[in-house]
Amino acid sequence: MSEVLVGSGNVFEDLGFDNAEEMMTRANLTLRIHHIVKERGLKPKEAASLLDLPLPDASALMRGKFNDFSIDRLLRMLTRLDQVVTIQIKAKPKKRAHGGIEVLAA
Repeated sequence: MSEVLVGSGNVFEDLGFDNAEEMMTRANLTLRIHHIVKERGLKPKEAASLLDLPLPDASALMRGKFNDFSIDRLLRMLTRLDQVVTIQIKAKPKKRAHGGIEVLAA
């Protein structure tokens, strides 16, 4: 019988990345941008123009390559897509070991 390991909910943490929380945040923001672009049926050039990115960068982003994009830059892209980005600060739940960043999409 195989051993089953339960993940933390953050694949980057499970893989041992030092900046796992930031990477997960950028991945979630990138995924949201991807969904909006696809929902609107934007062509690559249209998406690049709207996001204010060179076409190769927009293409990389749409393929999930977020390493070259800061959280701040991804948030600006979401506002260019007519999204309202709300930042909420609250105390961590008692069951959590430390504070963190969560991305919630409506």
